[in-house]
Amino acid sequence: MKYGLEVSSDVASLAGGLLALSDRSAGVPLRELALVGLTAAIITYFATGPVRVLATRLGAVAYPRERDVHVTPTPRMGGLAMFLGVGSAVFLASQLPALTRGFVYSTGMPAVLVAGAVIMGIGLIDDRWGLDALTKFAGQITAASVLVTMGVAWSVLYIPVGGVGTIVLDQASSILLTLALTVSIVNAMNFVDGLDGLAAGLGLITALAICMFSVGLLRDHGGDVLYYPPAVISVVLAGACLGFLPHNFHRARIFMGDSGSMLIGLMLAAASTTAAGPISQNAYGARDVFALLSPFLLVVAVMFVPMLDLLLAIVRRTRAGRSAFTPDKMHLHHRLLQIGHSHRRVVLLIYLWVGIVAFGAASTIFFDPRHTAAVMLGAIAVAGVATVIPLLRRRDEYYDDQ
Repeated sequence: MKYGLEVSSDVASLAGGLLALSDRSAGVPLRELALVGLTAAIITYFATGPVRVLATRLGAVAYPRERDVHVTPTPRMGGLAMFLGVGSAVFLASQLPALTRGFVYSTGMPAVLVAGAVIMGIGLIDDRWGLDALTKFAGQITAASVLVTMGVAWSVLYIPVGGVGTIVLDQASSILLTLALTVSIVNAMNFVDGLDGLAAGLGLITALAICMFSVGLLRDHGGDVLYYPPAVISVVLAGACLGFLPHNFHRARIFMGDSGSMLIGLMLAAASTTAAGPISQNAYGARDVFALLSPFLLVVAVMFVPMLDLLLAIVRRTRAGRSAFTPDKMHLHHRLLQIGHSHRRVVLLIYLWVGIVAFGAASTIFFDPRHTAAVMLGAIAVAGVATVIPLLRRRDEYYDDQ
């Protein structure tokens, strides 16, 4: 009974919080954020068709290879359409009175545009002509360096063990951590882009989770302008992914290519970084461990599937006596297809797993972590059953045949 009352009080407090958020005096411009996200979605949606035609004329086409899932030549360069949506939405945000302060007191959003243009340009070259891994890595480092140079960097870390608490990073540590995390997330999104709609959907889900977390930060800090960048960056990215998804879901008419997947990774990294930087322990207290750790947990959500896939691939290939970087058809999505899931169901399952981690991390700013953990455990159980359903059906069919 006591637990039920606690849950009810949590729900009531969340409802009250949401009502408060709708008030401009709360410092959370929800309507403006929604407008900016919708603008990114609309521009991206209508720009994707012309970009598809352009990609075909330029010869930026992905022809099926042995390890690929798609079976027909498909144009790429979809990242160009997404960047047009992002740029248009950020420009709109800079003109809206409720969001203008975020541009006056922070360089986060201009930094994302400049760095995004760099990494999207590198991706376009790779989509058309192909780049070797070292050149592409150099481009990623350059784009991440632009973020750091323009002020987007991790400045504090919260260590919940050993009584360490909040650590203020020196300049060298801040730069190295930001570069490492940014490049890791960029490559994680690039790595996971193997099925129609997968990278766009994961970008949408994770960006929405970061936006949800950022709205909570704005609420808890009285609309502090330092928290505008993660909210705007994440909602703009969510809109761009949403606008691109109808063109990219199975069967895809266009791929986002490296220009799109690396842009998503860079923006997710920038959103997480700008959310983490100014978090005040005074606003939460040392006991609110999950709220203080949430920016890092959101990074984990972004990298959960690709890093698990990469780890399994390295172990699998090393045990077989092959190079860890030898391509094969044994990635997680290949395995899910092999056990009997359809293309769309595999994508939806991965959406579900990433959504559990991402929204679980983001919700700690609104709910008691104990209740969040209980809901997450239930969701994990549901996701686990949904994942193994084809295997259960095979077992039943085997026993029926016996």
